[in-house]
Amino acid sequence: MTPSETTPAHRPSLTELFSAFVGVSLSGFGGALPWARRMIVDRKGWMTPDEFNEAFSLSQFLPGPNVVNFSVVFGSRFGGAAGAFVALIGLMAPPVAIVMLLGLFYFYYGDVPAFGHALTGVAAAAVGLLVATVAKMLLPLFRSGAIVGPAVAAVAFVAIGLLQFPLPWVIAVLAPVSIAIAWVWP
Repeated sequence: MTPSETTPAHRPSLTELFSAFVGVSLSGFGGALPWARRMIVDRKGWMTPDEFNEAFSLSQFLPGPNVVNFSVVFGSRFGGAAGAFVALIGLMAPPVAIVMLLGLFYFYYGDVPAFGHALTGVAAAAVGLLVATVAKMLLPLFRSGAIVGPAVAAVAFVAIGLLQFPLPWVIAVLAPVSIAIAWVWP
């Protein structure tokens, strides 16, 4: 990769990090990952698709919610501890405030059928965005000719999603297999 592919044209300030993650959190109620990728890779150009996938992979490995971990990893990359803090606060503060208000609203108006229908619509939109983001994240893998990673992911999906095998057992089997494959077949 050339240096321009690995470094952003503009290094975000702490204020830009905060406002970007506020925008992500307000756009991505129920699923912020698609909006984070769109903002960071597509709109701002702060990361390449491969860099985003690598940072997100690290975020999945860490304990806790993936997109929250990602905000800390991304923020620290561009602003150190202060960047991690402002990205995290930008991501978390708006949804916490909204959920508190929705909780009050639900307490008083939860029996109204239209309210339940609206929540169902929001959930369906979040699933659609997540599927679209997964497809975008897979494109760099397929373009590079990598088939082992997607194949292992497909096996995991079938084992957990369709065959209903327990997640710990699938991880216990597929983790060493995928490591061995990566070791032998770079």
